[in-house]
Amino acid sequence: MMKGYHIAIVGATGAVGIELLRVLERRSFPVESLRAIGSVRSAGKSVRFRDDSIPVEELTDSSFDKIDIAFFSAGGEVSRKYVPIACQADAIAIDNSSVFRMEPHVPLVIPEINPEDVRSHRGLIANPNCTTAIALMALYPLHRIFGVHRVFAASYQAVSGSGARAIDELRQQVKAQDRQWSGRGPGGIDGKPEGPTSGKRVDQATSQIYPHPIAFNVLPHVDSFLDSGYTKEEMKMQNEGRKIMHLPEFRASVTCVRVPVYRAHSVAISAEFERPISVERAREVLARAPGIELVDEPQNNRYPMPLTVAGKD
Repeated sequence: MMKGYHIAIVGATGAVGIELLRVLERRSFPVESLRAIGSVRSAGKSVRFRDDSIPVEELTDSSFDKIDIAFFSAGGEVSRKYVPIACQADAIAIDNSSVFRMEPHVPLVIPEINPEDVRSHRGLIANPNCTTAIALMALYPLHRIFGVHRVFAASYQAVSGSGARAIDELRQQVKAQDRQWSGRGPGGIDGKPEGPTSGKRVDQATSQIYPHPIAFNVLPHVDSFLDSGYTKEEMKMQNEGRKIMHLPEFRASVTCVRVPVYRAHSVAISAEFERPISVERAREVLARAPGIELVDEPQNNRYPMPLTVAGKD
């Protein structure tokens, strides 16, 4: 009989924490006990796991006593402070933030690509950036055969990547815009043109997460800008890809865009390879690759979309 693990989830009430609970349940992960951990604001709430209601505890230095695995999904500052505490308590920390990803002694792992790197962990395993994971899942099977040289990519990132508050912000802005267009506010059927003709349509004051309204808009701005003109997010695919694939010469030029989609990111990739490759051969390789569902029937209007993958493992 498989041993059950004592699990802690830091950030259990956030968008990632809630999804993690669903994945653990859906995959029948052997959980002996579950500790849901959150901020002072979240303490006293509850989350659902299997058929139980789990009370959320406030995060403290003693939160990891007798814990086997601690998942961190509460942001970089929380990870920076509490991951070392979890490791000192002999828990294995799996961190979703970017804080430790590029540390030389910390394995950065996508199980379908470099599972062997887990063996070198010293109590901490880092999870790659969302768009890095999406892109490399498709690139790596092709790289193994054809040798990837460089990639050009554009990401279309859902607001879920910014957390539960961003999902709420998009929802509220959509409702506000709908009220305006329906005639109950400026810009509706009161003689003014329908649809967005000005950035003022959604009150800038409703934008707390992003610098501009996200509803009916796209923002070429994910994370902060660097002196190079790229954002930190755009550099992650190259830097993390080099570490995960053990490919120091890997090059990626990426444009990251935030789009008004609730859940599920998309990435469009153009890749150059060292050895000859055809579309037919690429399809064959991807169809057999672990963790990939090939959807490629454009003549029948079948292609990957956020709407069809949101909520799936």
